[in-house]
Amino acid sequence: MSSLLSVIIQLVSGAVGGNVAGSLLKNQSLGTVGNSIAGILGGGLGGQLLGMLGMASGTGGADLGSIIGSIAGGGVGGGVLMVIIGIIKKAISKK
Repeated sequence: MSSLLSVIIQLVSGAVGGNVAGSLLKNQSLGTVGNSIAGILGGGLGGQLLGMLGMASGTGGADLGSIIGSIAGGGVGGGVLMVIIGIIKKAISKK
């Protein structure tokens, strides 16, 4: 169950990270729904990647280090994936 909590935190922080990145970088923004979806996907991927690399502290439990690691990994992953998708969308729409 604690692993599920970690994944939920990563997905929610990914959505927040995607929307924050979208509001800061208007040119790459996908709209609120698009930013949220890209952020959720990126949050899940970013959190899992940090876990596989051993950079996430804790073992996926409900301790403070794991929660902070999940928030950081999810938020950064969500923002990065949203920007990447925004850049690709902008490049495709120019053609």
